[in-house]
Amino acid sequence: MHDIRFIRDNPQAFDAGLARRGAAPLSADIVALDARKRAIATELQQGQARRNEASKAIGQAMAAKDMVLADSIKAEVAALKEKLPALETQDRETSEALDALLAAIPNLPADDVPEGADEAGNVEVARWGEARSFNFTPQDHADFGPALGMDFESGATLSGARFTALRGQMAKLHRALAQYMLDRQTSANGYEEVNPPLLVRDEALFGTGQLPKFAEDLFRTTDGRWLIPTAEVSLTNLVREQILATDSLPLRFTALTPCFRSEAGSAGRDTRGFIRQHQFEKVELVAICTPEESAAEHERMCAAAEGILQALGLPYRKMLLCTGDMGFSAQKTFDLEVWLPSQQTYREISSVSNCGDFQARRMNARYRPEGEKATRFLHTLNGSGLAVGRTLVAVLENYQQEDGSVIVPEALGPYMGGLTRLTPR
Repeated sequence: MHDIRFIRDNPQAFDAGLARRGAAPLSADIVALDARKRAIATELQQGQARRNEASKAIGQAMAAKDMVLADSIKAEVAALKEKLPALETQDRETSEALDALLAAIPNLPADDVPEGADEAGNVEVARWGEARSFNFTPQDHADFGPALGMDFESGATLSGARFTALRGQMAKLHRALAQYMLDRQTSANGYEEVNPPLLVRDEALFGTGQLPKFAEDLFRTTDGRWLIPTAEVSLTNLVREQILATDSLPLRFTALTPCFRSEAGSAGRDTRGFIRQHQFEKVELVAICTPEESAAEHERMCAAAEGILQALGLPYRKMLLCTGDMGFSAQKTFDLEVWLPSQQTYREISSVSNCGDFQARRMNARYRPEGEKATRFLHTLNGSGLAVGRTLVAVLENYQQEDGSVIVPEALGPYMGGLTRLTPR
């Protein structure tokens, strides 16, 4: 959500930010609607105040036996009682219209975000690791994975396309990856582990920006709750409607959860394999901090995600997303893209975003600086540390052997019960 006072005071800067995201200027419409809302609110407040004053004046006039004055004031009160309900309706409707307009507008990009229409405008800022040199043609995980326990057929039979059953050693490797990530983020990087709800209400998804605009990307239950598309929703909303003390910040949360996405906007993309599923697991990272801390917290969160890739020996690159490729709530985003030998390219495995105070305004999440009475909005950040399924794919492809087996990365040894290699069945 945007600060209406900023738009009021800086309409050209607001429109310039929207233009960088490829959106049409909206400040004139917003300011006009805001002016109408404030005018109606002022008229309503004045009418209510006059009604209260007049009600007292009637008693005073009657006590003074001035019935003419009393009758005159009664007539005024009667007129106000007829007028005020209409003003209350107008006040509610204009407020709802303004809120709806503001809620549909994406976050403005940070000044250092490069301009671009799509992923072609993203900028590489770092690269780690060397792509492995194979003495055979590396295969796609979708081709050799089934022999190792990646059961696409049973998943599709049970649930339809983009569902997969992992069996035996493959399930074990997937679990090992998830546990390793979670343990590292809690022990080495200081994130507090949370086991959050997987079903949330409308207001939680509104708070993090998925609703109302992206409802088609979500799964909804028959009782009106939503399956989380990412633990970002649950973790970030832990501070909704709260006022935190500065000395409690920053808060850092992590969770390993299933995630559920309809993938409505990705028809035809990654239909083979395990890269794009309707149900997948992810270790999510969320930070809640002051505005002064958020830039450093953003880099810290990226480093926490990168550390997993480095420990697993997976080559990757760090990309600064351009204005046209950022998510709705993001102010600035780094993507980590892991190398996939079968595709001879890098694919996204983590997206780490600084949302500024955009989500905090939607959640009414604030903090009170020490020694001050006024409150300020928090800054929120989120990122994957990492997407477990995509990390599994990266391990399979980068550690595959000519005989169809896969060597288990050394870092996962304590989680694999002595298993050092996945072998075809």
